[in-house]
Amino acid sequence: MQPLQLLLCIGLGGRAGAPVATRLRRVASAGLAPGRAMTTYRTEERGQPPSPGYRLFFKNEAGHYISPFHDIPLKVDSTQNLFNMVVEVPRWTNAKMEIATQEPLNPIKQDIKDGKLRYVANIFPHKGYIWNYGALPQTWEDPHQKDKSTDCCGDDDPIDVCEIGSKVLPRGDVIRVKILGILALIDQGETDWKLIAINVNDPEASKFHDIDDVKKYKPGYLEATFNWFRFYKVPEGKPENQFAFNGEFKNKAFALEVVKSAHECWKALLMKKCDGGAINCTNVQVCDSPFHCTPEEARALVQSVPSSINKESNEEEQVWHFLGK
Repeated sequence: MQPLQLLLCIGLGGRAGAPVATRLRRVASAGLAPGRAMTTYRTEERGQPPSPGYRLFFKNEAGHYISPFHDIPLKVDSTQNLFNMVVEVPRWTNAKMEIATQEPLNPIKQDIKDGKLRYVANIFPHKGYIWNYGALPQTWEDPHQKDKSTDCCGDDDPIDVCEIGSKVLPRGDVIRVKILGILALIDQGETDWKLIAINVNDPEASKFHDIDDVKKYKPGYLEATFNWFRFYKVPEGKPENQFAFNGEFKNKAFALEVVKSAHECWKALLMKKCDGGAINCTNVQVCDSPFHCTPEEARALVQSVPSSINKESNEEEQVWHFLGK
């Protein structure tokens, strides 16, 4: 193994064909700690959005394909409560982009339902997503494990993050965030946690330490967030969403415990100690996982993915919905 590869290999036990329409770009660094070297991720597109065949793959600083779900560390540094966040959806956009948990190396793709690409509706006064939306890597909400605080099992996905900073972040960015609090959405009987966090590089990040700071410095944002999740499926003809704790946002300490639990579930998943169902656990950097593969095998997986350049039109983004309280 090359020295750089050894450095980038993460152990759970504490050990250390040309694609169509490809594009490489540097992704925001997911650093180790202030003053230390930063890890840089890049992305590569296959196909063009919006299309069912569009995929956004991730590469590490060595140029090897990796999984954003499994290979990007959860924590930036073990001594600080700073976490890596993978941006799936830029603020104000509508396309429901997500980490493809059931595909090899888990690229970002657009969700499909009933054969059609999915978009969230514009519900007045909000245009699309009202935060930069994404997920924490190396977390998993186990659908077979009941949450002791909500009495519901997990939703089979990484934990979702609503990043409330002032910048609109590109899809595929990997940023460092401070966790501030959490909301417990109950979606069809499953716990679907929504973390509230802020980019550490946001100009106002130094003001935010806990959920009460959001109430103080961004008044109305938590209420808008609650209502967004409450109503966003109503234009599809579905009922309003439900919440645990009567829709109360829990604080940072509570949120950190949820993240810790989801990280332990992910560890069990990667070590084949639980039923992962259709989740694809192929990874390049978790050395002691039975799903570990070589960089060469990862490249072959990516090159085997078909690319579609057939773009679909989207009229739904232009429609506005007005819902009564």
